[in-house]
Amino acid sequence: MQQTIEQLKDLKLHGLLDAWCEQHEQPTYHDLSFDERFALLVEREHIRRQNQRLKRRLKQAQLFMGATLSEVDFQVARGLKKAQFLDWAQGQWLTQHLNLIMVGPTGVGKTFLACTLADHLCKHGQSVRYFKTANLIAELKFAKADGSFPKFRKHLAAFDLLIFDEWLRDPLTPNDAREILDLLDDRFRQASCLFASQFPIKDWHQKIQDSTLADAILDRIVHDSLKLTLKGESMRKLTSQLNAQGKEEPS
Repeated sequence: MQQTIEQLKDLKLHGLLDAWCEQHEQPTYHDLSFDERFALLVEREHIRRQNQRLKRRLKQAQLFMGATLSEVDFQVARGLKKAQFLDWAQGQWLTQHLNLIMVGPTGVGKTFLACTLADHLCKHGQSVRYFKTANLIAELKFAKADGSFPKFRKHLAAFDLLIFDEWLRDPLTPNDAREILDLLDDRFRQASCLFASQFPIKDWHQKIQDSTLADAILDRIVHDSLKLTLKGESMRKLTSQLNAQGKEEPS
């Protein structure tokens, strides 16, 4: 038995090993057939590997916050339709290589909703990577400077979904716009992007300092994008403990 244990460890079948030891220790399993017991061993190993892959996907996603579908408040009047959002959570738009644009004022929940979708998609086998747009541009520049750009570019291309949070919060310089355009070219109708922005789409062009690059960037985004326009008060205000306690806000 010890030799078998060592062989299972060597094969990294840790879930199967745990289940096998459990079957030996607990008489509950002793009246099952070999096939029944073997099926339980395989199931345990399969579940362990699924959980490992999920942990790896969530770690790679580097989400700004942990958020799940069960935490979304669909009762708040902010333009969020429950049926539509739950449909997006199923990920069909990723298989169609569509984009998703979320726009709305500060605090309305864009980052939270983007991370909620990302969390759910990771749990259903999709690979996601979250970025604040300014950080993504900085990483692209660093990768070019230290010679790791081809590797980083290949790394980004492998994700089913890239999230551009705080999209166009800062105007894109011509150099920054070129970096973004090259990235969007790599993903155009090959993989999906999610853009979360304070600014309505009609204002995006003026946030990109080179008009020719602005035309090219928007042409690669807007035509293949689902859109969610959020409105209303800041969720931080609505969920403030001070408001819940009926205290006045400071002037």
